[in-house]
Amino acid sequence: MLRLVFIFLYMSGYLVYSIPKLRRMQALPKGMSARERDRLVQETPKTWSETIMKMTDSKVEVRGEQNLPEGPVLIVGNHEGDFDIPLLLGFLNKPFGFISKIEVKKVPVLSKWMDVMNCVYLDRKDRRQAVRSIREGVKLLKDGHSILIFPEGTRSKGGPIGEFKSGSLRLAKDAGVPIVPISIEGTADVFEKNGRLIKPANITLTICPPIPFKDYQDKDLKLVAEELREMIVSSRR
Repeated sequence: MLRLVFIFLYMSGYLVYSIPKLRRMQALPKGMSARERDRLVQETPKTWSETIMKMTDSKVEVRGEQNLPEGPVLIVGNHEGDFDIPLLLGFLNKPFGFISKIEVKKVPVLSKWMDVMNCVYLDRKDRRQAVRSIREGVKLLKDGHSILIFPEGTRSKGGPIGEFKSGSLRLAKDAGVPIVPISIEGTADVFEKNGRLIKPANITLTICPPIPFKDYQDKDLKLVAEELREMIVSSRR
């Protein structure tokens, strides 16, 4: 219980502490390259996330870092638990925004950081808003920013990897960017499997070889979703 309290206090306190840095990031010149802008923006979320993961006392192994290409990509991963985003922000060596449920937009400071990170809010109950979100994500990819999606749509909480929904893959296809599959193993052992308490875990983040646009551009997205899921499942120990 104490570990959970300490992490919560750190998360809240660091967000308040980060407000001056947030304002500087919001004021970055518009003419800056996407690569340089994303590098600067990601410094604070990366530090925040690395510390959160360190506070869980978990061991993190990253495999396949050589598979991360330069330039914008759609990162596609399985979704084990609440610590997936801190894991990826802290240990994936590539700045990214991510698709988030629209409710997070109401959270002070955190939502403002997500805005400068080029996150996209999705309201699954509003089809028109969901279409606008996809278009926004496509534009961000075309502008040179990478985006992360969890096509299961919900956390598996350490159970079998669920079916990958194909709709969000439209982001990559419309933007013409590579897809990078990633496997997350062990984050549910930190929290979801412990009655909502924090415990140390062995976590493995595996970055699979990227799929170039030319290799999937003519395929049905449902088939692409199935292939991505199979790549992720087969990469696990």
